[in-house]
Amino acid sequence: MDSLAARSRGSRRDQRPLRQRLADASAPYLYSAPALILIVTVMLVPLVLGISYAFRDIQLLNPFSGGFIGLDHFKALSQDENFYRALRNTLWWTGWSVLLQFVFGLILALLLDKPFHGRAIVQALVFLPWAVPSFLAGLNWSWLFNPVVGPLPHWFFALGLMSEPANILSDPQLSMWGPIIANVWWGIPFFAITLLAALQAIPRDLYEAASIDGAGPVQRFISITLPFLAPTIAITVLLRTVWISNFADLIIVMTNGGPADRSQIVASYIFTQAFRRLDFGYASAIALVLLVLLITYSMLIVVLRQWLVSKD
Repeated sequence: MDSLAARSRGSRRDQRPLRQRLADASAPYLYSAPALILIVTVMLVPLVLGISYAFRDIQLLNPFSGGFIGLDHFKALSQDENFYRALRNTLWWTGWSVLLQFVFGLILALLLDKPFHGRAIVQALVFLPWAVPSFLAGLNWSWLFNPVVGPLPHWFFALGLMSEPANILSDPQLSMWGPIIANVWWGIPFFAITLLAALQAIPRDLYEAASIDGAGPVQRFISITLPFLAPTIAITVLLRTVWISNFADLIIVMTNGGPADRSQIVASYIFTQAFRRLDFGYASAIALVLLVLLITYSMLIVVLRQWLVSKD
């Protein structure tokens, strides 16, 4: 009887008008259409236009520009020493920033994972640097490194790290470290908060069992904490690497790529080409190369994360 009733209900549904069936079938797509249109308009259209600019001569100061030039921008890019210097600086900038942010963020997460009085307030304070606008953070750190108004050069001199109080942002050998220090301070909360959430999801029974078996703190960290944190570490390192590679705010505010392009990264080099030299075609070619490099890196990290998850 139940099967007969089900078939009768199905036959009644099949007898609905075609317009009604089409309306019911298209309802989910119609509900999601505004979001899809917004995504296409805000993301895909600029992306396609930017990629097309890489193959065209787009110079705002040249009224006769705009024509298709093929791979000329990429040929010029392959011989551009400033681009290769910016690429090396990007590796230096991204590598040290991500490494130091991760190390200090992990240490801070491990400390905050321990119960103590006022932990909630400390966790809220730890997140404050992440809430500071990057422009304001760069400006504040520029003042801190200025020996006229900032204390840092005098502290470095007192510790014997400098022969005299000087601004490291004007030193070609040290200028990159100023934005790196500011970036580490600004980005530690991201790693601290995400790793702390992952730490709190680890079952405490595992630590108790390991302690009973005689495992010390280092052994518990290596055998329990790190394996559970590995997927989170992979995705957070991936995100921060992509973000920092594209993050030119601190560089532009603190050093403007100088002195002598010693702190110029690829993202700031794109900004220089597009908004100072007004060569949007060449800037788009550089951006396309950076996009390909970051996509390749992201695919490798995703594959590594899947391997870690499947291994566990």
